[in-house]
Amino acid sequence: MDYISTRGSAPALDFAGVTLAGLASDGGLYLPRAWPRLSPDEIAALAGLPYAELAARIMQPFVGESLSPARLRELTVAAYGRFAHTAVTPLRQLDAQHWLLELFHGPTLAFKDVALQLLGLLFEEFLGRSEEHLTIVGATSGDTGSAAIDAVAGRARVDIFMLHPKGRVSDVQRRQMTTVLAPNVHNIAIAGTFDDAQAMVKRMFGDPALTSRFAIGAVNSINWARLMAQVVYYFAAALQLGAPHRPIAFSVPTGNFGDVFAGYVAARMGLPVERLIVATNVNDILHRALSTGDYSQGQVTPTAAPSMDIQVSSNFERLLFDVGGRDGKALAAQMAGFEASRAMLLTNAQREGAAALFASARAEPGDMTRAIGWAWQQCGELIDPHSAIGLHAARAAGIDRAVPVVTLATAHPAKFPEAVERATGQRPALPLRVGDLFEREERCTDLPCDYAAIADYIAARASPRH
Repeated sequence: MDYISTRGSAPALDFAGVTLAGLASDGGLYLPRAWPRLSPDEIAALAGLPYAELAARIMQPFVGESLSPARLRELTVAAYGRFAHTAVTPLRQLDAQHWLLELFHGPTLAFKDVALQLLGLLFEEFLGRSEEHLTIVGATSGDTGSAAIDAVAGRARVDIFMLHPKGRVSDVQRRQMTTVLAPNVHNIAIAGTFDDAQAMVKRMFGDPALTSRFAIGAVNSINWARLMAQVVYYFAAALQLGAPHRPIAFSVPTGNFGDVFAGYVAARMGLPVERLIVATNVNDILHRALSTGDYSQGQVTPTAAPSMDIQVSSNFERLLFDVGGRDGKALAAQMAGFEASRAMLLTNAQREGAAALFASARAEPGDMTRAIGWAWQQCGELIDPHSAIGLHAARAAGIDRAVPVVTLATAHPAKFPEAVERATGQRPALPLRVGDLFEREERCTDLPCDYAAIADYIAARASPRH
């Protein structure tokens, strides 16, 4: 298995190479040259497997010769052994049609753990072979930062610099990052938005002043290995609900498009996905793009679902490449135009290709609050604001009642206690394993929204590649 860039001019890499590289050298994102396919019989044979075994089976075609099947299985067993639920990503039934896929049983209470616990182990595995030192730079709208930091804190050969928008993440999200005091962990609060932070991180991958001295790596979902690990829970949920003999729809609260693109990958592999519902809040660039073809950046509006307060969705480029004919040169020109004007119209091929599988919905703040209230009053379930936006979209999608609809519950409700309490009167408690979070010391550096200041800060503290 080798990987090519969405922009067509970066060298092809194997799985180990794309894991350590993150972003392609031409500014594009890596995808497999061809999608592996599983037959209905092969999918049916996966039913009932423990999650770690299922993960190893689903991921092996993408890993190729970079890891033996036995070694990959050892890594998945280690990665998912830290989860608080033995099913890792359990399903909860809400009514006759609707289900929640709980993705928050990892150490930092968010879906990012499912991928990042494995990614930390992959970094250690591949860096040990090359004896290189990796400098991870990342941007977070809330959950990626804490999950990535937990996965790599204290690991040899890795430094991590995580940017977050100051004042635009929840107190729990911030403290899960800033209370990790390992010497290889550096938290940076910038005076800007997540989109500002993400743009600066992407710029670092093309900055010779950094790349000549440091091996820059990514933990955001621009990193293919992270996205690959998220494919597994689509299979896990669908198998429990009757796949491959029955199609399943999924509703995904969406910011950077990585989580829902993993569902697209599952469909390309042969999983019978009826529909992927892209659920956005008022920062609705993806809803506008999928419903009208208009991918134009607006102003970021802060909301009670901060992980979705995004106006540039990096992984959308992967979809546009795949449904638009896999023409790297054409997509590079299209993305250059977007980066210059902050506006872009999808081609007819891109719109039609996306419409074959994707639907979308925008949730207003009241829709989110009502969905939290409905889940509590009708089902006795407390859900966080992001999951509520997904549930609102799921219930409004008009999916045939014979098709189960699974909403991805992306964060534990205790990460957003104020919003949950306003909607339900119930204040969710943090699980005991993180219950002392507000008593821990914090460490974080405030920096201006200025690329030079941030790049200089990183260069002064990172370790050279060798």
